[in-house]
Amino acid sequence: MPDVITRAGTAGRDRRRSELREFLMSRRARVSPAEVGLPDGGARRRTPGLRREEVAVLAGVGASWYQWLEQGRDISVSPQVLDAVGRVLRLSNTERRHLYVLAGLNPPAAEVEPSKRDMCEGLRRLIDTWMPYPAHIMDRYYNCVLYNDAAATVLGMRPETTWNCILDFFTDPLYRSRARNWEHNARTVVAQFRATCAANPDDEGFQQVLADLTGASAEFAALWEERDIEDAGQIRKELDHPLVGLLSLESTALQVPARPDLTIVLHTPLEEANTAAKLEWLASPEGRRGAMYPVAG
Repeated sequence: MPDVITRAGTAGRDRRRSELREFLMSRRARVSPAEVGLPDGGARRRTPGLRREEVAVLAGVGASWYQWLEQGRDISVSPQVLDAVGRVLRLSNTERRHLYVLAGLNPPAAEVEPSKRDMCEGLRRLIDTWMPYPAHIMDRYYNCVLYNDAAATVLGMRPETTWNCILDFFTDPLYRSRARNWEHNARTVVAQFRATCAANPDDEGFQQVLADLTGASAEFAALWEERDIEDAGQIRKELDHPLVGLLSLESTALQVPARPDLTIVLHTPLEEANTAAKLEWLASPEGRRGAMYPVAG
C-alpha cells in the first residue's frame, strides 16, 4: 500500500508540473512585447508573445530559474516571485491562484475580477426566481445587499432595519418575535461568524461588526465568549408567521466563485407544517392583501 500511495503522489506531482509548464507557456504566448514596452523584433521574432528571457528580466528573476520553473523542475518558489511573474504575464486573480496551486503553494485569497463586479442584476433575477421562497444576498460583512419579496414577508426584512443580517438577528424585535428556535440558532450564527472572523484576522471591517454586535447585544457577547466555531452551511428555521402560523425552513448559504465577496442565502421549505403551500399563499394576491393590514408580531 505505501508503494501505491507513493506512485500516486509522484504521478500527481508530474501532472501538476506538466500543467504548470503548459500554463506558463500559453500565458507567455498571449502577451506581446509591445504590451510590456519591449521592441517586437519584427520578422526576426519566432516566438509568439514573450520569450522566457524577457519574462525573467521583467519579473526580476534569473533566466535559468524561470526556465526551470516553466519546465516544472523541483525548485524553491516564493509567493513574491510568483506574483512578479503573474504581473508580467498579466494574470487575472483566478489565473494567479491557479499558478499558486500548480507551483505547490497555498493560493491567495480570492478577489473580485473587475469584469465580474456588475453581477447584481443577474443575482437579483436569481433570488426573484426563488419566489415564493425567501432569499437574500449579503456582502462579506453580513450587510444585506438584496432581498426578495418573500424575505420581506417571512423574515421581516425591511428598509428601516440596520441592513446587517447578523445584527438584525440579535436586535430586530420583529424577527425575534417570529423565530421559535432563536436560542438554538443563535449559537450556530455566532459560531459561523467566528469562523469568518478567524479567516480574516486583519480585516478591520469584521472588527467593526464585532464591536457593533458586542455593544448592541449582551446575548451575542456571552455566546462569543464561548468560542464555538463552525463553517457556514445550513440552518433550520422555525418561524411563527402572524398570517399563516408555523413555517419550517432550511436556509443554505452559497457563494459564487466569481463574487467571493457575496453570499447568497436561499430558504427552502421543509415538509413540516405545509410550509410550501403557506409560502405560495403569502405570495399570492390574497396573501399580499392580507399582509397590508397590521397584525401582531
